[in-house]
Amino acid sequence: MIKSIIEQIREELQEKDRAREQGIILSREIVRNCRVAMQHVHKMELEKARSMIQTAKENMEKMSSVLETQPDLYYSGFVEHAQQEFTECSVIYSLISEKSIPKPSELKVEPVAYLNGLGDAGGEIKRHILDLIRQGRVEEGERYLSTMEELYMGLMVFDYPDAMTHGLRAKTDRLRLLLEISRGELTAAVRQQKLEMAMKALETEFLSRK
Repeated sequence: MIKSIIEQIREELQEKDRAREQGIILSREIVRNCRVAMQHVHKMELEKARSMIQTAKENMEKMSSVLETQPDLYYSGFVEHAQQEFTECSVIYSLISEKSIPKPSELKVEPVAYLNGLGDAGGEIKRHILDLIRQGRVEEGERYLSTMEELYMGLMVFDYPDAMTHGLRAKTDRLRLLLEISRGELTAAVRQQKLEMAMKALETEFLSRK
């Protein structure tokens, strides 16, 4: 009797271990997919980014299927990490390609993972703002700064214990810092742009008087 019970438990644990290994492998693959997609986004290779995000989505579905009967593994951490990366990547792609921001239900991610993914997105928005400044597209940079502000104001209302939000408060604080840095960089770029325009106007006026 005891032997059969032990054997049954052993088989259940073996099945759980197999699911865990498969889930972790898929989680890592999703993270890789999303990071490659993000690289394509910043290079404005949006079709390649979309394709990689689709691959990540398929791996997300596989991971959910593998862990369907293992809820304790589903909520053990690695799934949430993959969902955060997938959210961040999907949101940044949507912003830069000027598409609607996907909802948690569309991405099939947990609400807290979605919020943390939004928190992480601030760093990528800042990077895009810097790219726009280097290209002289300051006005577009200001539009993304407004998006950062909206994001920060939205996240700061989630004043719940860290056990519920899994580090969201720290990410929100970091987003506030990134927002201030980006505002300073854009302000400096605007001033530089105005100075260059004024100098060019003076030069044109000077040449016209010759």
